[in-house]
Parts: sequence; structure tokens; C-alpha cells
Amino acid sequence: MSVITTEKHQNILVIISNNPPVNALGAAVRQGLVDGIEEALSDDEIEAVVVRCDGRTFFAGADITEFGKPMQGPNLGEAIDRLEASDKPVVAAIHGTALGGGCEVALACHYRVAVPSAKMGLPEVKLGLIPGAAGTQRLPRVVGAEAALPMVVIGNPISAKKAHAIGLVDQIVGEGSLAEDAIAFAREQIGKEPPRSSEGTANEDGIKNPAIFDEFRRKNGRKIRGFDAPEAGIQAVKAAGELSYADGVKKEGELFMKLMTGTQSAAMRHYFFAERAANKIDGIDPKIDLIPIKKVGILGAGTMGGGIGMNFLSAGIPVTIVELKEEALERGVGVIRKNYENTAKRGRMTEEQVEGAMSILTPSLSYDDLADCDLVIEAVFENMDVKKEVFAKLDGIVKQGAILASNTSYLNIDEIAAVTKRPEYVLGLHFFSPANIMKLLEIVRGEKTADNVLMTAMKLSKRIGKVAAVSGVCPGFIGNRMLSPRQEQANIMIMEGANYWDVDDVLLDFGFPMGPFQMSDLAGVDIGWHRDPERIETLRDALCAAGRWGQKVGKGFYDYNEARQRTPADEVKQIIAEFAAKAGKEQREISKDEIRERLLYPMVNEGAKILEEGMAQRASDIDVVWINGYGWPLYTGGPMFWADTVGLDNVVAGLKKHGLPVAKLLEEKAAAGGKFNG
Repeated sequence: MSVITTEKHQNILVIISNNPPVNALGAAVRQGLVDGIEEALSDDEIEAVVVRCDGRTFFAGADITEFGKPMQGPNLGEAIDRLEASDKPVVAAIHGTALGGGCEVALACHYRVAVPSAKMGLPEVKLGLIPGAAGTQRLPRVVGAEAALPMVVIGNPISAKKAHAIGLVDQIVGEGSLAEDAIAFAREQIGKEPPRSSEGTANEDGIKNPAIFDEFRRKNGRKIRGFDAPEAGIQAVKAAGELSYADGVKKEGELFMKLMTGTQSAAMRHYFFAERAANKIDGIDPKIDLIPIKKVGILGAGTMGGGIGMNFLSAGIPVTIVELKEEALERGVGVIRKNYENTAKRGRMTEEQVEGAMSILTPSLSYDDLADCDLVIEAVFENMDVKKEVFAKLDGIVKQGAILASNTSYLNIDEIAAVTKRPEYVLGLHFFSPANIMKLLEIVRGEKTADNVLMTAMKLSKRIGKVAAVSGVCPGFIGNRMLSPRQEQANIMIMEGANYWDVDDVLLDFGFPMGPFQMSDLAGVDIGWHRDPERIETLRDALCAAGRWGQKVGKGFYDYNEARQRTPADEVKQIIAEFAAKAGKEQREISKDEIRERLLYPMVNEGAKILEEGMAQRASDIDVVWINGYGWPLYTGGPMFWADTVGLDNVVAGLKKHGLPVAKLLEEKAAAGGKFNG
């Protein structure tokens, strides 16, 4: 059956797309749209046209599988220009999502009607691109530059209500009567001169007030820093006001092609597919029977336990949270409520939703209340003896067939599982702090973890809004294991003469939100310190003995003002110099290039070892971990994709130049001119 069909409803021709799952705008759909409009124009009985889609959504965007391949049939711009050129009114009937190319199709139609639940957007920026079928030129002409900027540059979809308010949608129609209402609306437009979005004048707001663009850059500076596509989007929207439509489309095309052929978009498209690939577990049938998770137990109501619990409460899954002391339990529950109330104050939740989440939370001081949970996650002190004691106790209390999970960030899951009589039901669920906000969930597969247990955890991660990646059992799993050599090199370099602020700045320039010494100050330099100011064996001991415990006391590696802005501290420079002298380390100038290589190349090398040992299924899973859990800049595609971009031979040469070890897999791939991805 053809993906595009037409139906005549007296004097209205309805062009219908049925291209599951999301009516992507592939070659057959584009050709079908052209054929449909030609049919309408050549039939004298037809006086108006409706374009709609079967299935769960309007056109949800381009067919991403066509990226980088030769174009078949009409391109999207050509196809939708034919819609706009029609002298018979064309109405887009929108349900589900009209995203990217789908939004551009709707813009090329003369009118747009939508059901209340519909969403519209131009999310191309999330793939390092801008719209490429005149979306940046039509949208500002319909809604104005100010309303167009966030849609093009930030890329988040907007509701039908918002689209109607800004003039993008002409009418909101019945949720269950879209087809009929769209035809009725089309009939009302017969005989009127069709309004063409390419001829709209709303974009004049950017000419009358050119400050709109700089103001937008300033307001969104942190969000768009380092990315190429947002600036291209701003330039394209600005061009819509300054240039003719034809010249604006040409400008959009130039900006689009520059992005499409650049490394950032390649990296972001790689990540798009990497996140989807991470959900697939080699050798496990995705249709395997899963364990129903109707109730979750959390052991520990501290920062981590409370944050973990919020994920499940927000998804409507009842949680029992257990602490040993009343005071700790009350404090933990209080923090959960306060977090929800703050979210409500920012307008991201209603009071009813806050109360709804809190109503399914059961605080308890007894392990016995975890007996009927389907999943229990421990978030207690990071100590193997403590974890073993907890798991042995849980194993005797929690019902058979329930999953026992540890939130450990480093410890051996197999060793923990061995103290239970159900090792196949034990795995690691490593949440990242703050656990209610951070997207990453490292799922640690023990040697005996059952397939259905692993797949249940993967499915559940999606339900609670996490991006999951599977790791094998090794110290630090994927993320922390790769963080170790970076931290080690950072510490070695400041002993050799590198300024610690330069080390941080190199990572900031690369695109990380913070460097290792800033991170240490934020977390607390005193974490794990032995608390004896007379015992000074390490640099950290010396900083702690001097009261430099980090941001919380206004001084750590850096001095902090009231706004928490950092400045390098003379006292710290002196302490480092004394330690270097004591260790007999010769001081030298260390360039920013060397700092970058010595921080990042060992991480790639550790990633290669992780792959070599089978601790990660694929290189792209490592990229998913680092982008979601550690702030690795998305526009580089993650450490392994970045290494491919830099050239594995260059990574190997750099490691050897600095006297650092080279993994066998890395050496082999570099020698063969290969890559980690593809």
C-alpha cells in the first residue's frame, strides 16, 4: 500500500500519510505530497485541500536514515513549495507532534489546525543542525523573530495552545474530531486568497528592534555555549527580516550545509543513535518477559536515597524508604518534600502533583516493611562490609523474585551478590548525584544477573526518565574508571609545574562544565579526610589542615566570593610548591595542549581497555555514559567518538610522547587506520 493516499470529501481533497511509526518524511512521502497536490490542482471539483496523517502523529520529522545519502525524489523544500504555491487553500491537520520537517510542512500549508494535545517544534538544533526546508524563513514571517528564536535555537517543542497564542496555529479543534473539523475549516477558506507564510510580515519585529538577537544570546548564553548550530539559527532568523524570502532561503541553505558537513553535527547525530543503541543488550531477546515493578524500596534516606526515591515517586511508583534513625528519616522525607515544592514554585509541577507524589511515599524505620517490594535499592555507606551485611539482611526479608540493587559507584557487585541466595536477582543501579536530576543510570550486570532482571532494569530506567548504559563488573564501572586516570594526570601535572587553574580552564575551554579542582571544591576537599590536622601526607591533607575545605567554607583550591566566583589562591600555590619541592619534582612550563592531551588521551585509553575486557558492549555506550553523567560536551560526541575525530593514531602518538601506557585495542585500531565507532 502507498504511504500517501487521497480521499475526496465532495469538494475537499484529503491527502493522508500512513508511514509508521512516525510518518517520517522519506522519499516516498515527499513524492506522495507532490502527487497529492497535483491531483487537487488538476481536479476542478476540488476547492480546498487537507493534509493529515494516520497513526499516532503528524509528520514527526525527516527520515534520519537518509542523512548523508544521495537524495531520492524531490527534496523536502521542493515538495512543500508545491503545497504553498497552490491557489486552492491547503490546511495542515495536526495531531501528535509536528517536528522538524513536519513543522516545515505545516508552515508551508496556508492554514494550520491542531488538536489540544498536539506539539510543534523545530528540534534540528539537537542534532547540530538548523531547519533546512525554509523553516527559519517561514516561521519568523508567521510568528515574528522573537517567538521564532527559541523554537529554532533551543529546539524544544511547544504546545498547541502556545502555538495558537503566537499565531502558528489558526484554530484548536476537537481531540477526537480532527479529520472532520479540518475539512469543515477548509470549507470556510474556499474563495479566500490563501495566506502564504513566505509572504508574511511578522518578522519585521527583528528589524524594528534588532536588540532582540543579542538579548536572546545573552539570556541563553550558558545553554548554547560551545555549540555551532544555535548561532547559525540566530543568523538565519535574523536573515528572515533583513533579506528577501528567496535570499533568506539561500542563506539558510548555506548555514545548513556548513553544519551538516561539520564535526559537531556528525557528533550529535552519532549520540542520537548511541542513546538508542545503549538500550539494546546483545544476546537478549528484547521481548523477554519482564518483572512487574509495582513497588520500590529504598534503603537510606540521605541525599542519594532521597533523590533515587523521587525518580520513582515522580513516575507514580509507590516507594517505601527505610532509615535506621527517626531523625534521619524525617530529615530525608523533609528534603524530598522541599525539592518537590521548589519544583512547583518554578511552575514545573502543580500542588496536586506534589501531594500525589508524597502520598505514595511510605517512610519506615524497619527493614520488614521492604518485604513486599518488587525492587529494593540500597543507598548506604560506600563500604563493602556494610553493603554485604545489608544484602544478607535484605535477602532474608524481601520476597523471592524481587530484585536487589546496589547504588554503589565503585564496589564489586559479584562480591555483594555472593552473600545472597539470589545472585541472579542482584545488579548495580548506579545513580548520579543529584539523583532526581542527573539523566544517567549506569546499570551494572553481575556475572550471575539474569537476563530478565537486566532488561527489567533497562525498561524501568526509561519509565523514570533516565538514560541507561550497561557496564560489566570492574572497579569504577565505566564512568568512574575513566575518571581515575584523568584525575591522576591532573594531580601529577600540578606537581610538575602546571597551574591548577590552567588545568581546570583547559577542560572548561573543551566544553566541560567544570575542571577537576573546581569539582573537588564543589564536592568538598575534606570528603574522606582523616580529620587530623597534624598528619599531613598529601596535598589534600595540607589544604584541609589549613581549613581549605572547599566552596562550602569559601576556600578550597580557590578563594570564593559571595557569588561563589573563584580566584586562584596564593596560599594554595605555596602549598603546592612546597609539596613539589619535597617530592623533588622539577618545575616547568606545561602548555595547554599538553594539559589537554594528558587529561583526555588516558581516558580514551581506559575506554579502550573497558572495550577490550568486554565491560562495555560498544564504544558508543561509553559516550552515552560520559555525556549524561560527567558533562562531556555533547557536540564532540563523547570520548570515544572524539578520539575517532582526532585520529586514533594521534591519540597513540600523544600517549607515547608523554610516556603513558597504550591499550592493545587502541594500538591495533590506530595501526589499522580504524575507529571505535563504525
